[in-house]
Order: sequence, then structure tokens, then C-alpha cells
Amino acid sequence: MYYFCLLSFITMKIHINGLADLPEVAEKLAAFAADEKIFLFDGEMGAGKTTFIKNFCKTLGVNEVVSSPTYSIVNEYLGAANAVYHFDFYRIKNIQEAYDLGYEEYFYGGGICLIEWPERIEELLPAHYVKVEISVLNESGRAFEFTKT
Repeated sequence: MYYFCLLSFITMKIHINGLADLPEVAEKLAAFAADEKIFLFDGEMGAGKTTFIKNFCKTLGVNEVVSSPTYSIVNEYLGAANAVYHFDFYRIKNIQEAYDLGYEEYFYGGGICLIEWPERIEELLPAHYVKVEISVLNESGRAFEFTKT
């Protein structure tokens, strides 16, 4: 695994060779994010967004089993210091579903929000967040790019 930072920690890039490196990447994301609580996860289907989120949740102190909220849209967990909300907006049909879910209470309620498929609700996203882009390098290799807005 190797990583490098650009622009005074505004952007961080990390390349890994396998799943064993994910806990360290999750620790680096937590340090990079500092006090930010909104995280957007971007990557093609099968890039490992949910797998990485499981590791990140451990870093946040979640002791429960973390699973994909593909059909429920949001799963709620108790972290060490905050509630953790894991969203998967892949299956929403329209923006009204996010309103019906009460997204504002989640996004602005002080908990940590981990959002997969954020482009489906782009107009509802807060101004400040950490974007996590995951790119497939090969069967087990991944590139992570963290960006603060």
C-alpha cells in the first residue's frame, strides 16, 4: 500500500493491493475527515464501496454487523461518539423518496452519514462533505481518493 497527499490535505490518494489494507485506509479517512460528518462514496458497481464502509464503520466504533442498505435505503448504527447512518440511494426512483425518508434529519442532525450513489440526490447534498472515490485497479487492487469540499 502507498499513499500521498496533495494541496495540504485537501486531497489524499491511497492505492491498495488487497482487502487486508482496508482497516488502515479507514483509519486514514477518519484522520483526513477530522470533524466532517458527511461522506459521499463514489465508484462503479462492484468497486467495494460497501466493503470499505464496513471497515470504516469499525473505525467509527460500530460493533454491530454492517450490511448494505440497498433495499431499506438507510441502516442506522451506534458508533463510539455518534450515530452512523449508511445510505444506499441506488434504487430510489425519484427525489421525493429522499424527502419522504426525512433526509434533512439525517444530514443535518449531527450524526455521521455514509452515502452510496450520492449522484441520485445531488441537489439535496450539504455544502460540506468528504468525497471518497474508489477505482478498480485490478482484481484486488483499488485506488482511493479522499477530497474535502
